[in-house]
Amino acid sequence: MNDSAASVVRNPEDPAFWRERRVMITGGLGFIGSTLARRLAELGADVVVVDSLVPEYGGNIFNIQGFEGCIRVNISDIRDQHSLRALACDRELIFNLAGQTSHLDSMHDPLTDLSINGTAQLSLLEICRQNNPSVKIVFASTRQIYGRPQYLPVDEQHPLNPVDVNGINKLAGEFYHLLYNKVYGLRAAVLRLTNTYGPRMRIKDARQTFLGVWIRAVLEQRPIEVWGGEQLRDFTYVDDAVTALLHAAMNVRLEGQAFNLGGDGTVSLLKTAETLVAIGGGSFSVHEFPAERKRIDIGDYYADDRAFREVSGWRPKVSFEEGLRRTLEYYRHNLNHYL
Repeated sequence: MNDSAASVVRNPEDPAFWRERRVMITGGLGFIGSTLARRLAELGADVVVVDSLVPEYGGNIFNIQGFEGCIRVNISDIRDQHSLRALACDRELIFNLAGQTSHLDSMHDPLTDLSINGTAQLSLLEICRQNNPSVKIVFASTRQIYGRPQYLPVDEQHPLNPVDVNGINKLAGEFYHLLYNKVYGLRAAVLRLTNTYGPRMRIKDARQTFLGVWIRAVLEQRPIEVWGGEQLRDFTYVDDAVTALLHAAMNVRLEGQAFNLGGDGTVSLLKTAETLVAIGGGSFSVHEFPAERKRIDIGDYYADDRAFREVSGWRPKVSFEEGLRRTLEYYRHNLNHYL
């Protein structure tokens, strides 16, 4: 990618920038990855998605329905260095979204989490350093690296203190990307995502987000279980998150840094349940937080993402209510593909 071109183009969806640009997306059949792949295909990019389709990790071939002819799919694990070396060697841009996302799974099976969120990330960077040093990489990190907030909203200067194995390994993956940018000039930008939701999210269990389980309950006309309820969160609709990723890919001022990404305001879990039920019907009940989850719960969290907004010009376009409405509508038509 030409740096001067990246600094001139302001519109993250300018087809002239993306047309025939060689892009790879790890975790590209997952929730965010597939939404990004579809957007890039519409913009004319040459898109390769890499996904292991391990059942626990959220990949779903249905996520790219209608785009099979313009998105190339490689069923491969990010831990497979030989496959990645061949796939990454000619790419101009890599959106590195592959990861193990379940906080509980990371505590039950920490070595697998380390191999995916730690070792495999370092391997990908080494492959790029040795075989494709001009590539630009956008890494999807997580708000989980901050742990329990010491103050709100959480900005990028907040201490980093993960409360689970997943958070520690995601932090290591993030630091690897920033280190390779600084030491080797391998251009990387990092976005710390928070509670992304929308069509194509995992709803069969809570491995990706509790909101998916709530949406499934509404669709199946079961009561939502709210644990606690007073915890504050911010949510990012997936289309807005994808636009932010495009900004991170295009804007050279975002390279070598990690930025928070927030969303459309702050809402309690209780208010979230009330809004979801008001839109989709059903009911909810409030329960005490399960002890196993309470040990790794971070309490209240919402991001201060002013730094990213100021550098990129990004703003969320989809309100929380509208995002929930779109999400419910999507699953009403496609639920059988996600259970």
